Amino acid sequence: MEQLLQYGQSVLASQPFSQLLGARLVALSSGAAEIHLRMRSDLLQQHGFAHGGVVSYLADNALTFAGGSLLGDALTLEYKINYVRPAKGELLVARARVTSSGKNLAVCHCDVFCSSADEEVLCAVAQGTIWKKS
Repeated sequence: MEQLLQYGQSVLASQPFSQLLGARLVALSSGAAEIHLRMRSDLLQQHGFAHGGVVSYLADNALTFAGGSLLGDALTLEYKINYVRPAKGELLVARARVTSSGKNLAVCHCDVFCSSADEEVLCAVAQGTIWKKS
């Protein structure tokens, strides 16, 4: 599993947008992925919450890493996100898992949490279809 995580981290490191945001892939195993993003003032919207695009980015990438862990080189085919509360905290955490997988497609689920000190609060839920790149 350590080899899979290292490979995933190299993939994330090759994404300029992920580097701009400061995202870190902290866990990657067969059918599961976890990405962290430390909050900064330039990632907030006007009310002081994480911008929805930042939360959405985390869900999208976590879904794709989870699906790709089973499919290989993969892309997001589609996803839907529900924001359940404003994301405010020191750290955003996206945890994704594969719920169903075939030869070329995987359906994945992701929960995005805002974290401060010892508390995690669910702020978004996403589901997506991940496609094996031919």
